[in-house]
Amino acid sequence: MKYFGTDGIRGRVNSKHINGDMFFKFGLAAGKYFTNLRKKKQTAIIAKDTRLSGYSLEPALVSGLTSAGMHVFTMGPLPTNALAMLTKFLNANMGIMITASHNQFYDNGLKLFGPDGLKLSNKIENKIEKLIDQDIRKNLTFNNLLGRVKRLETGTDVYLKIIKKRINKKINLKKIKIVLDCANGAGYKAAPKLFKSLNAKIIVIGDKPNGININKKCGSTYPELIQKNVIKHKANLGISFDGDADRIIMCDEKGSIIDGDQIIAAIALQWKRKKILKGGVVGTLMSNYGLEKFFKQNNIKFIRAKVGDKYVKELMQKNKFNLGGEQSGHIILGKYATTGDGLLVAIEAVKALNEKIKASTFFNVFKKTPQILENIKCNKENVLNEPKVKKAIKFAKEIIKGQGRILVRKSGTEPVIRVMGESENINLLKTSIKIITNKLI
Repeated sequence: MKYFGTDGIRGRVNSKHINGDMFFKFGLAAGKYFTNLRKKKQTAIIAKDTRLSGYSLEPALVSGLTSAGMHVFTMGPLPTNALAMLTKFLNANMGIMITASHNQFYDNGLKLFGPDGLKLSNKIENKIEKLIDQDIRKNLTFNNLLGRVKRLETGTDVYLKIIKKRINKKINLKKIKIVLDCANGAGYKAAPKLFKSLNAKIIVIGDKPNGININKKCGSTYPELIQKNVIKHKANLGISFDGDADRIIMCDEKGSIIDGDQIIAAIALQWKRKKILKGGVVGTLMSNYGLEKFFKQNNIKFIRAKVGDKYVKELMQKNKFNLGGEQSGHIILGKYATTGDGLLVAIEAVKALNEKIKASTFFNVFKKTPQILENIKCNKENVLNEPKVKKAIKFAKEIIKGQGRILVRKSGTEPVIRVMGESENINLLKTSIKIITNKLI
């Protein structure tokens, strides 16, 4: 697609897509599409992470929405799933999250949700793209039908109230010490507030956003910070969110990293024992092969979706599964939420630890197949179609065939090519990866 990637719209601030002019057009087009669907009250909810650019992009987005006749509620910094929950809770037409997730502060973007709290399908995104590119005058509403704007300061409290209604109200974490890394992002208020209300002992880092320190040597893409602090403070667990708090990476009491695959496996096993798991689990093409083998051994159905949590959710709905997610830490607890929510996943995991089970035991349920992931920076649009690259990929897959697998894809959120390989034969794995990366550098 022209504007939308695997997770909304994302890019460098003041680039061709991420600027005030384009955000006005995005707001106008999205507003036009959703006002066409509902004839009565037209409402949009906007939340954002803590990036400096949010202050310039949000007004442009609001202007576009109100110019299409949409009334707008702005919420300020909130986790992405809080925005999704509130969109549905307040019966709004749509919700828009201004964020670039785990990217650095100089990027920004949008994640769009429908009235059901679900991320938009490719079909709807295509329709909005067509509206973006047509004459602006066709999408403008009449002067007397312009939307109004109101700031709501209660978003965090309402979100936490919804979460507590959906989880076990008797949870008491007074015996658990947790290091929380909020990535200087959207969860910097909500996460500490939630864990404090459950009586957990918390050491909070990454909770002082200044507009440019979001994800900077902190958060889920820099887990070294929770590893160091868990050891330092002798904590039971480390929990690290990304910039919009929809993904989570953890570490156990020994400082060992717990990725999304390990979290999914542990929760799936627990849900199966408690007869909560429905259908099976959805992973992605990036999910570790060890996870697939683990589910087979435990008679849990497992299917792979394309990379991107919205594709995970689509397969969950199609197959009536209530658990799915990605190795990166986007995990969807279908029992509670419509999209990834780091806070909900954290609570679901910590519930087990409260039963005197150590994190190193609870999350160590399967042996991971050795995996290498290389992210190669590349701004070429069609690099994967270049003959030398195609030839290298084909050759690498041929030599590892029967002993592992290779996956090469263009990121939908960053200007990089992701080269992933898995095999028990480490030397063969390294060789296969190098054959491809040498042609991309």
